Amino acid sequence: MSDTEQAVEQQQSAPPDQSKPQVQNVDFPEAAQTASSGAGGSIDILLDMAVPVTVVIGQTQMPVKQLLQLGPGSVVELDRSVNAPADLYLRDSKFATGTIVVVEDQFAVRINEILGLGQVQTNTESQQAAANN
Repeated sequence: MSDTEQAVEQQQSAPPDQSKPQVQNVDFPEAAQTASSGAGGSIDILLDMAVPVTVVIGQTQMPVKQLLQLGPGSVVELDRSVNAPADLYLRDSKFATGTIVVVEDQFAVRINEILGLGQVQTNTESQQAAANN
């Protein structure tokens, strides 16, 4: 019998102490393996999933007083030049940069660069970098 098993047996045979929680052994059954529905079957559900993509063309900070004075026709200046690329975010992580274009009277983004793992930034990191510039 191992030391651990002896310690558990001694705890179980000792009179219950109200100040200490009681320890019990638990046996978990083995999980049964299920047959796969095919090599690509498990990923197919993910490929049809829609995920939110956000395009950021710039940011600014302003006092609430100034924000409350905005109305139709107001202009809010952003922290980027017209030629600067837009940032594309998947959830909260920047994954690409692109150029704003117009397609049939709607805004669109032409992807310029897909970022590698070492280049991916969260939205918070991008905001901090913009605030430092």
